Amino acid sequence: MDATTIPAANLVAPTLDEIEELARAVQARLPRAFRARAMEVAIRVADFADEEMLADTESEAFELTGLYEGVPLTQKSVFDQPAGPDTVWLFRRPILDEWAERGDVTVEELVAHVTIHELAHHFGWSDDDIAAIDEWWT
Repeated sequence: MDATTIPAANLVAPTLDEIEELARAVQARLPRAFRARAMEVAIRVADFADEEMLADTESEAFELTGLYEGVPLTQKSVFDQPAGPDTVWLFRRPILDEWAERGDVTVEELVAHVTIHELAHHFGWSDDDIAAIDEWWT
């Protein structure tokens, strides 16, 4: 599909709040076995990752579309003291940049892909687990 076949409504760049709404819809559509735990993960959207995030991931500002902050469920212990909520960060400008470069997906599809990828870190999912939920992974 090229940009001429994507409906015009999908060519308008969403706001920070709209991207958050898209990500929350992804959480709500996850298979029942994962949905409740996914809904416990905070969703935060910023235009770009902050300098510390970029340094920690050794990324450039337009390279990082999403980031998971927290301890994966597979590594948590009942003895852990939470430092804060597990959080999926989505970075609007890099997502929009990738969307514009690709031209073959909707913003909704791209936000869903990034959200699922970051939630995969939270769940400690294998590649097979991710592929069962996100068709892009395969």
